[in-house]
Amino acid sequence: MGRLFEPFRLGKYLLRNRVVMAPMTRARNPDGVPNDLNALYYRQRASAGLIVTEGVPISPSAEGFLFIPGLFRPDQIIGWRKVTDAVHAEGGTIFAQLWHVGRVSHVSNQPGGIAPVSSTEHPALHSEAWGLRDDGTPGAVPVSTPRALSTAEVAGVIEDFAKAAANAIAAGFDGVELHGANGYLIEQFLNPNVNDRTDAYRGDTLEGRTRFVIEAIDAVIARIGAERTAIRLSPYGGLFDMQPYPQIEETYLFLADAFSRRGLAYVHLMDQKSRGSTAIPQNFLAEFRTCYKGALILAGGLTRDRAETLIAEGMIDLAAFGEPFIANPDLVARLEKGLPLALADRSLHYGGGAHGYTDYSVYHGEGVRL
Repeated sequence: MGRLFEPFRLGKYLLRNRVVMAPMTRARNPDGVPNDLNALYYRQRASAGLIVTEGVPISPSAEGFLFIPGLFRPDQIIGWRKVTDAVHAEGGTIFAQLWHVGRVSHVSNQPGGIAPVSSTEHPALHSEAWGLRDDGTPGAVPVSTPRALSTAEVAGVIEDFAKAAANAIAAGFDGVELHGANGYLIEQFLNPNVNDRTDAYRGDTLEGRTRFVIEAIDAVIARIGAERTAIRLSPYGGLFDMQPYPQIEETYLFLADAFSRRGLAYVHLMDQKSRGSTAIPQNFLAEFRTCYKGALILAGGLTRDRAETLIAEGMIDLAAFGEPFIANPDLVARLEKGLPLALADRSLHYGGGAHGYTDYSVYHGEGVRL
């Protein structure tokens, strides 16, 4: 048995293995409230050492995709309790991913049809959200032009992160992961090619462009504690018009040290090579590992063999798998036993009901090797 399948101590939680179910948007909640179907979906996959939920909007204006369950209303807290109870009943551990999409949104996703907010007033070029088309049907739509948050409004968004974190704990989650990756709001502050502000959150200084994420992390820590606070980052990522910049290493190694000193539950790095972006360089991963002393997760196109190698080399502690979990609710067992993996029907990833969501079965002798 490889180290991938050994228990791992994550703060006060003893994970049954080092396999993480990565966050994946599934868009099964037209009313924005988690339900019994969501509880079944996560329960089926609770053999993962750690589950990180789909991105959960922290406020109505944080949304960029239709049919996503949030964490800013009492009924949503009650709904998520069904999910956390289901996962805990199977002996699992589950963190909620707190999400603000920023400019990766459309007016149809926004309360009252207002403009999305961001660090900037410039839209993400060649990017789409999932909203309502002109004929009123749901689908891919070009992102709308955002409005830059005022300095005072930035503080309000930070408070939304803290409130959502408290709501997550009230809903029974073991912790939260701030979504600082994939071109969404936090990264819109981190990237100086996007962040053209001139206030204290300005993008042309290291302190300015990292201020928002550090203040958000500190606000969440103050509300729920560092041992229940984590973050996902995507250095070198290019999703949603995130252009590369010379200060990438400086920015993320600075954050690695800052997060290490705060004693976060973990940092979750997303390698977007499988999404068409530049891969995280091996030397950068090693430098990040040196600067960040806590638990480190890596996601993005991993195989069992690569995960085992990185863990054995001490480069990461846990390995996250995304899409393979969709069609393989028993992914941990399949990986451990070397069984073939079923392939998911991508046309069923977003929207709909149980079909393509909870009706994938455990291994019965079918499938293909990944």
